[in-house]
Amino acid sequence: MTNRVRRTMPILPISIVMQLTDLTARQIRYYEEQKLISPARTEGNKRMFSLNDVDALLEIKDYLEQGLNVAGIRKLYETKETPSNDQAEPRTLSDAELRSLLREELKHQARPFSQASQRHGDLSRFFK
Repeated sequence: MTNRVRRTMPILPISIVMQLTDLTARQIRYYEEQKLISPARTEGNKRMFSLNDVDALLEIKDYLEQGLNVAGIRKLYETKETPSNDQAEPRTLSDAELRSLLREELKHQARPFSQASQRHGDLSRFFK
């Protein structure tokens, strides 16, 4: 079992989470209502928290102590979840698309190989 799996397993009841975080049950339920955390539920509808949930609650508590409000924390979490273009998975280009891009770059550059191309990594398979 990997560490990632262990950290996501819902194993802690709210009473233990309250002790670990120094938060009240009402605060924890409020953060769940605000969609800052999403603990698992048992068949009896009891909340069960993972270690990641506890970490998130401690992080929320820190943000609140730093003066950030719940709306600000939610916005911060939304930006964390949405990858920027730089962090997005690079798209794999076909050989035809790479040749077309290479032709365009060669047209627009006086000395095509004097500078490192932005697509140098993609084009490297043509220069082995």
